[in-house]
Amino acid sequence: MAKPDKCITPQDAKQLFTHWSNTRGEALRNHLGEEDTCEFTLSISELRQYLDYVESESKDRGISNPGVRLYFGAYNTTKSDKTTFFIAPTTGDDKDAENNYEIDPMNSQSGGWPPKQYNP
Repeated sequence: MAKPDKCITPQDAKQLFTHWSNTRGEALRNHLGEEDTCEFTLSISELRQYLDYVESESKDRGISNPGVRLYFGAYNTTKSDKTTFFIAPTTGDDKDAENNYEIDPMNSQSGGWPPKQYNP
């Protein structure tokens, strides 16, 4: 199988993570007074299952080329106020596609603790 076009090198990924950590991560630490989550783990199986669900539900609605969008969120419970993310279906695969609110988003509560730094 050929490597996808949008792959980046581990060094490029480290640069992105380091810049995020030194800017947004630091702001979060200062604001919250503690470390926040900065990474999440999904199994390939659960990700594939969700993408298959979006593809099937989109097809049922006449959408032939759906996409997904990743959003940051934060819990607001007595157990956690940490960062999370959710995946929301879209009506197309480009950056201007509308969100598809007829299909449920997916949220994963599997951030590592303490957060694992990206450091190849």
